[in-house]
Amino acid sequence: MSAIVVTAPGFATTVQDLGRPGHAAEGVSASGAADPVALRIGNRLVGNADNAAAFEMTLVGGSFRFEADGVVALAGAGAEARVGDRAVAPWRPSIVRAGETVSCSALRGGARLYLCVRGGLSVPLVFGSASTHLVTGLGGHEGRALRAGDRVKVGEAFDATPHPGAVDPSFVPGYRACEPFRTTEGPQASWFAEAARARFYESEWRIDEACDRMGIRLEGPRIELIAPRELVTEGVALGAIQVPPSGLPIVLFVEHQTTGGYPKIANVIAADLARMGRLRPRDTIRFEAISLQAARALLRQQEEALDALFA
Repeated sequence: MSAIVVTAPGFATTVQDLGRPGHAAEGVSASGAADPVALRIGNRLVGNADNAAAFEMTLVGGSFRFEADGVVALAGAGAEARVGDRAVAPWRPSIVRAGETVSCSALRGGARLYLCVRGGLSVPLVFGSASTHLVTGLGGHEGRALRAGDRVKVGEAFDATPHPGAVDPSFVPGYRACEPFRTTEGPQASWFAEAARARFYESEWRIDEACDRMGIRLEGPRIELIAPRELVTEGVALGAIQVPPSGLPIVLFVEHQTTGGYPKIANVIAADLARMGRLRPRDTIRFEAISLQAARALLRQQEEALDALFA
């Protein structure tokens, strides 16, 4: 089995697939790719199944030396990328020869970039997933971010052939950077006065420096409860927007805790979660309230658009 050697890890580069849902009872959130739309597109470009494991780079790209010939695709944020001395474009498959290095610069226009490899990365599965869960040290390569000198094996290629050309993901619903983040009503939305809920949706929010795979903290006006109340700790979902005593919301992200005791004013819809993974510190965002019916329709449209890219 061939392998890839990490020659420069970048910042917080990990092995990720689509995660391990269904283990909240064991205290383990699903984890997985912060931008699953990019991961899925990258995998389809090289002929992998959507769930194949890939390298997830965060803010700063890495360098990876291939021990054998391979096919790769870069998907996600922009970066100056090279295979050996050749420039390579994102969103299309590229050939890598044995001994060549794929290198990526600092990321621009987003926080995450995926290096998908034909055959996928092969690491021991934990709860059925290759995904790295940094908070608990589960999965991926030794449960941690990659370091220089790490050697990650490449799996066997599927029967599917790589896609013959480039794709443009900008037309995928929910993946356009200019759109507000759509939300459905949170279970404790009624705990907030109408004026506080209006302030939440009318305000522009800035991504705090303290944002990571566990949660995305927001800077902006305080969102206050009608009156102080106690909430019995309960299960929480990916994309839930908690409001702690500070009044500054936190969007729970892919490595979120499985229970929480802060009231939740809203929940980011499934179709917009991949775009949440593209956010960088100091980016600004807005929210928009929609119905559950509209949220389901947007998710269906997103899936149809992803399929249409490869039709």
